[in-house]
Amino acid sequence: MLNMMKLTATIERNDNNYYQISSEDELMGHCFGGYGYSVAEAKDDFFKSIEEAKEMIAEDGLVIPKEAQNIEVEFRYDIPSFFNFFEWINISAFAKQAGINESKMRAYKAGVATASEKTLAKMQAAVKRMSASMAAALF
Repeated sequence: MLNMMKLTATIERNDNNYYQISSEDELMGHCFGGYGYSVAEAKDDFFKSIEEAKEMIAEDGLVIPKEAQNIEVEFRYDIPSFFNFFEWINISAFAKQAGINESKMRAYKAGVATASEKTLAKMQAAVKRMSASMAAALF
């Protein structure tokens, strides 16, 4: 089994429609972050920050731990970031699957309303149901 370092990173859209990724995890004192006009751009920048941290560590003559050679990232999304990255998801169909009012769902997607914990749980359950259905599909 491969040794692997796992990071948790949060993706959020700011008021200027700019996406940022942050993590409280570090590698030998080096932090990670990513920014972009889309979640995909921010993710690319985040992964670049991981590689830059490794390069700086090597330049300092230090040895990177084996588990840090392979880094897995678990991304946590705010609602606008989720729908930016998974832009192919139809918001009306998703709202129906989650049992959420369509207009409220559009407000959450736009970032003009904040979903409650109960609503977030409904959304998470819908994502899990949809991903299980897709995983079971055969062609």
